[in-house]
Amino acid sequence: MPFEFATATKVIFGRGAIRELERQAGTYGAHPLIVTGRHLTSFERLAPFLIAKGLSWYQLSISGEPTIDVVLNGVQQYHAEACDFVIGLGGGSVLDTAKAIAALATNPGDPLLYLEVVGRNQPLINSPAPFIAIPTTAGTGSEVTRNAVLAVPSQQVKVSLRSPLMLAKLAIIDPELTLTVPPEVTASTGMDALCQVIEPFVSRKANWMTDLFCREGIRCAAEALKQAYHQGENYEAREKMSWVSLLGGLALANGGLGAAHGFAGPIGGMFSAPHGAVCARLLPRVVIWNIRALKSRQPENPVLSRYREISRLLLNNERATIEDGVRFLDDLCKELDIPPLSAYGIQKTHITEIVEKARISSSMQANPIELTTEEMSAILTESL
Repeated sequence: MPFEFATATKVIFGRGAIRELERQAGTYGAHPLIVTGRHLTSFERLAPFLIAKGLSWYQLSISGEPTIDVVLNGVQQYHAEACDFVIGLGGGSVLDTAKAIAALATNPGDPLLYLEVVGRNQPLINSPAPFIAIPTTAGTGSEVTRNAVLAVPSQQVKVSLRSPLMLAKLAIIDPELTLTVPPEVTASTGMDALCQVIEPFVSRKANWMTDLFCREGIRCAAEALKQAYHQGENYEAREKMSWVSLLGGLALANGGLGAAHGFAGPIGGMFSAPHGAVCARLLPRVVIWNIRALKSRQPENPVLSRYREISRLLLNNERATIEDGVRFLDDLCKELDIPPLSAYGIQKTHITEIVEKARISSSMQANPIELTTEEMSAILTESL
């Protein structure tokens, strides 16, 4: 199967990896814009390495998920402060914000020119400002993806700014930075990481390279996620989940996703709902309905054997059935206290609009089979 594979120029992974910033940062400039979240514990660890390198910086702290306006404000600050590269230090929202700022700092004009689905989807012309990604959660894999997910409030949807040019120049993954992540965030981001090694494995774009990452990621997540949730200080569990997150980013960037993420974009644009928790709640139902659709319309599709393999990897049992895997995912959601979609205000009256928006999402195009409106509605109904 022909395929292409692209990722960050350099990836540094391991305990204490953040120390590498002192050696690496000066390669990209002298005055970075540093995008962080509201909690600055990780930034306090980062600053000494920048000082030791003789760098000055401008810090931009954000809260919530990135919108076009947030990114445009960041671009304005980047130019006003005469910055010459961008560092993202935080969870997926922070990294996506920083990645989008780096892209639009060198590609002027209305961001809608470049956005998928609701925009013109024009390619970026100029290389973005150099971008360094340092995740502080284990979930999105955004440090090695080529897109930034942005909310468009006027359209009530979240869509991607996407280009191979947006891949980070340097990704530093230090599992120690995730040790203080609270249980509810560990659950949400961890389930997102698991979803991002399951969906690319059954994606229409799956390939030999991403299969390697997915198999390893599913196995590791099944071993480590519960432990990271219940014992947040357990470094080995945190390290494994950081590894899963990285593998998921590599897989989705090169193999696509599926219906769970196809729904998550519209839901995230319409409601204040954590992306990972939404994907987690949807994933078991998506698996069930994908399998039903495949058995009904494409019984010879090899993806059915892949779902059986996923079950064996999740349970570490060669005799595990597809149904065993679905039960594992359902039980995992219960143990991690993943709430139903109704907890975010989603009701049956919203289903038609969500389905319409999800059908045209980029992630839905990679789902292993095209789902009917009735099947998509059933997934949402059963997840409420």
